Amino acid sequence: MKKTASFMSKALLLSGVNILLRFVAVRFNAFISLKVGAECMGLFTLVTSVYGLSVTAATAGIGTAVVKAVSETFALIEKYKDPHPEKRLKKIAVSAVLYSLIFSVATASVIFFLSEPIGTKLLGDARTVPSLKAFALGLPAVASSAALSGYFTGVGRVYKNAIVSATEQFAKIAIISFGLELVLPDGLEWACLAIVGGGALAEGMSLLSSLLLFFSDRSGKKYVGEERVKKTNEFRRVSRLALPIGVGSFARQGLITAEHIAIPRELGEYGLGKSEALSAYGTLQGMVMPLVLFPSAVVYAFAGLLVPELSACAVLEDEKRIKRIGEKVFRASILFSVCAAAVFICFSGEIGTGVYKSSEAARQLGIVGFLVPVMYLDSAVDGMLKGLGEQVYCMKVNLIDSILCLVLVFILVPRFGIDGYIALMMISECINFFLSIFKLLKVSHVRFRVVKWVVMPVSSALGAWACTSLLSLLLGSVIPFYVKCALFIIIYIVFCILTGSADLSELLSLTSKKTKSVLSPFKRPFMRKKKKVRGIPRTM
Repeated sequence: MKKTASFMSKALLLSGVNILLRFVAVRFNAFISLKVGAECMGLFTLVTSVYGLSVTAATAGIGTAVVKAVSETFALIEKYKDPHPEKRLKKIAVSAVLYSLIFSVATASVIFFLSEPIGTKLLGDARTVPSLKAFALGLPAVASSAALSGYFTGVGRVYKNAIVSATEQFAKIAIISFGLELVLPDGLEWACLAIVGGGALAEGMSLLSSLLLFFSDRSGKKYVGEERVKKTNEFRRVSRLALPIGVGSFARQGLITAEHIAIPRELGEYGLGKSEALSAYGTLQGMVMPLVLFPSAVVYAFAGLLVPELSACAVLEDEKRIKRIGEKVFRASILFSVCAAAVFICFSGEIGTGVYKSSEAARQLGIVGFLVPVMYLDSAVDGMLKGLGEQVYCMKVNLIDSILCLVLVFILVPRFGIDGYIALMMISECINFFLSIFKLLKVSHVRFRVVKWVVMPVSSALGAWACTSLLSLLLGSVIPFYVKCALFIIIYIVFCILTGSADLSELLSLTSKKTKSVLSPFKRPFMRKKKKVRGIPRTM
C-alpha cells in the first residue's frame, strides 16, 4: 500500500508540472494561431507530419527501452544486492545515447538532403522545404534527450524530466516569438520556418539541460558483498529492447504520416480549395487537438511512470501490486477524463471562441470532446501494457489502427470533408481502445467495474452540468466563464464522492505524513530491506 501511495504521489506531482507546461503551450499556440492564421497552421501541420515520422526513426524506440532496462536493473539490484549499481546504470544511459545518435544522425542526413523532393513531391508545397531542413538539424538533440529522459524516468528522478521540459518550453516561446517578429512580414514560408527552427533550437537547450542533470546524477546506493547480477553488454541489451519497439513505431508513424499528407488532398476532392483545405486541417490539428490534449498531461504522467513501476513488479513477480496499481489508475483516469470531456462538450463555444476566436474550432471541439475518455484511458492502458512486457501486442494494435485510419481517409473525407475525418478518428480510437483494454484485463487480472468506474462518473458529470446550467440561467451573464468551469468541476467532484466513484479517504491519504516523506527527495521507493535471495537471475 505504501508503494502504491508513493507512485500516486509522484504521478500527481509530475501531473501538476505537466499541466502548467501544457497550459503555457496552449496559450502560446493560440498566440501563434492568431498571429499567423489558419493556413500557416495547416502548413506547419504538414511539416509536423514528416517531423513525427523522422523523430520516430531517430529515436528508434529508445525511450521505452531505456526505461525498461533501468527499471529491470533496479529491481534485480535490490533483489541480489549488486555492489556497483551506479556504474551499471550509467552504462545503460551511455549506451542509450550512443544508440540514439546512430539512428538520429542517419535520419537527419536523409531528411536534410532529400528535403526538396519531400517538400515539393510528397507534401505538395515547396514552402515546407526550409522548415524540413531546420528540424532535421535538431533530430540528434531530440533523440539524445529522449534517451536521457528514459533514464531519469527509470531511476525515479521525475523532477529532472520536469526541469528539462520547462527549459525546452520557455526556450521555445522566447526563440519563436523573436523569430516571428523578424520574419512574419516576409510570408507564410518564413513564418513556418520561424516556428520549426525555434523548436529545433529549443531542443538543443533541452539536451544541454539533460546532460547537466545527468552528470550531476547519483543513482542507487552501494552494497557490501559479492556481485550477483550477471554482467551484460548494455549496448546490445538496450538495442535488443529498442529495435522491435522502433520498427513497430516507425511502421505506425509512416502510416500516420501518409494519412496526414492525404487529408488536405482528399479535402480538395470534397470541394475545398488548397487554402481552404489547409485552413480546415489546421483548425482541427493545429487548434482543436492541442486543446483536447491539454489536460491529458495528467494521464501521460501516470502512463510514463507506469512503465518503470510495472516493469519492476513483473521482474519481482508482485501480482498483487500490479492489480492494485491497475485498479487505481483505471479509476483515476476515468474520473479525470470524464470531467475533461464534460468541460469540452458543455463549454465548447466559450473555449473555442475565447481561445482562438473561431466558431469552427468551437464546433469541432464539442464533437471531439466525446472522444476524450477513450483517448486518455487508452494512453494509460498502453503504459500498463508496455510495463508488463506487451510491447509487441501494442505494436500490432497500433498498426491495425493506423491501417484502418489510412483506408478510412480515402472513404470518408472525400464524402464528408473534415467531419469525415473526425468520424474516422472516433472509429479508430474506439477499436484501438477496446483491443488494448481486453488484453490488459487478461494479463493484469484487474476486474473492471462498469457501474462504479463508468456509470457513476458519467452520472456525476450530467448532474454537475445540470446544476451549473441552472445557476447560469438564474444569474444570467453575471457568472464569468472560468467561474462556471470551476463550479462545474467542484460540483462534479462532490457528486463523485457522494456516489462512491471517488474515495475521499484515499485522496486524503496521499497527503499523509508517510506520503510526504516521498515527495521531497523524489527517491525510488524500492530500495528497501528484503530477504536475501540466492541464485543468479536468468534474465539479463
